[in-house]
Amino acid sequence: MPFTYRWRGRVSDSKSELNPKTLTSGLDDFPRASHPNDQERHLDLRCWMTLASKVMGDLSEMVLGKSNQKVISYQTHYQVLRDNKLLDQLHWSGSQYADYGLHSDKIRLVRMKPTDQRTPPESMPMIRSVEVEPKYQYVNSVGYVSLFPLILELIDPQSDNLGHVLDHLRDPKLLWTNFGIRSLAKNAPLYEKRNTEHDPPYWRSAIWININYLTLKSLKHYSSLEGPHKDKAAKIYTELRANLINNIIRNYETTGYIWENYNDITGKGQGSHPFTGWSALAVLIMAEVY
Repeated sequence: MPFTYRWRGRVSDSKSELNPKTLTSGLDDFPRASHPNDQERHLDLRCWMTLASKVMGDLSEMVLGKSNQKVISYQTHYQVLRDNKLLDQLHWSGSQYADYGLHSDKIRLVRMKPTDQRTPPESMPMIRSVEVEPKYQYVNSVGYVSLFPLILELIDPQSDNLGHVLDHLRDPKLLWTNFGIRSLAKNAPLYEKRNTEHDPPYWRSAIWININYLTLKSLKHYSSLEGPHKDKAAKIYTELRANLINNIIRNYETTGYIWENYNDITGKGQGSHPFTGWSALAVLIMAEVY
């Protein structure tokens, strides 16, 4: 379909993964359509392509001038991609922004049965079992992917959808914690679920500083624009910034480390450490440099 995009590299016939990974997105095991194919529509990639077309348009105009055909092509593409009517037509599910594809929420990992009595049952591998056949639908799991139109500042400040996204962001039953924004809502089918028996959840609950930084940047942006959601964006910005800074400092004082990500229930640092990659964005958050 025109003006839709999908990440490549997903394993369409995986027998061991609960939800085939999308490593090319950088969000690894974040829930996507359960049955990958070329009809998928990935929201985050479309948002990145919108930003990329703007950057290419701006850079090419500096080098080639406004009237150059390549410049006009990039800028035209950007205007099409940032059109909220088209974005909503392709990715608004009725309650949230979302991926679209061949999908079922009723999938679980089950252990294969031994073929003989000598094999211990616990030694058998786990495979995925599809309990309800997939159909083409939106992947309605609230999380980082559903926030992308917000965090890349693509939603019209007057849009009702902006209000809905901000409500999801601030809801403790979904994404809000006292330590930052969690990667996947607590009511999502794959929240805290392993992707294989040896592959623990990664982008299925944890608080990641890079996405929280972009979220803060967008909240500050929307708090500066006239519209019905200006005050709400400003309030969430202040609260989220304080939560992130306080938790990162508390962990650093307790452990001596900056961590890869942070637990959404306890706030404790987890994953790689010391991790002064994107978690070092905490310094820019303190300085309010976006």
